Amino acid sequence: MNKLLTYIRSLTTFSDESWEKLQPALSKKEFAKNELLLRKNQVCNSLFYIEIGYCKSCYEIDGNKKNTAFYFENEIATNVTSFGSGLKSKYSIIASEPIISIVFNKSKLFEISSQCIEVETLGRICLRQFAAKQEEFSTIFKLYTTQERLEYIESYYPHILQRVPLSQLASFLGVTRETLSRIRKRRIS
Repeated sequence: MNKLLTYIRSLTTFSDESWEKLQPALSKKEFAKNELLLRKNQVCNSLFYIEIGYCKSCYEIDGNKKNTAFYFENEIATNVTSFGSGLKSKYSIIASEPIISIVFNKSKLFEISSQCIEVETLGRICLRQFAAKQEEFSTIFKLYTTQERLEYIESYYPHILQRVPLSQLASFLGVTRETLSRIRKRRIS
């Protein structure tokens, strides 16, 4: 859990006392490749700090998976809407490779944050960070062409290209694998 503590302290001031208070809300969990962290129509009651591996959020439409986000090491995966509102998730979160995660239990986390200002502050910072990333990707998908989206990912998120299979990347970009291959081929020529 040292990686998690380092991550938390990279975001905000966090004392050893607050770290001790947070412990009852945390548990280590491993997920096999393709195992669900969150199932569609399930209420999200956890935050998943990804220690090793990565996962994706996706919708299934007419039997096809549409990837909407990827979460890598040192990131938190969740359905922020379901987590905050208690509504059922409209999408799934799936391990794309074996994952080791630290799971934050929602009810324990809320109880601790009501008693510890540093934990409460951490929650707000994580929420802002999560919302900012969602807004960033929402904006590039509204304003950029597929080629421009690919170039943006190459510039700012090269690790996605290094780890995510072409078919999953194509789904994320909203095109077929063949179209993505043609775009990449044109750019190389």
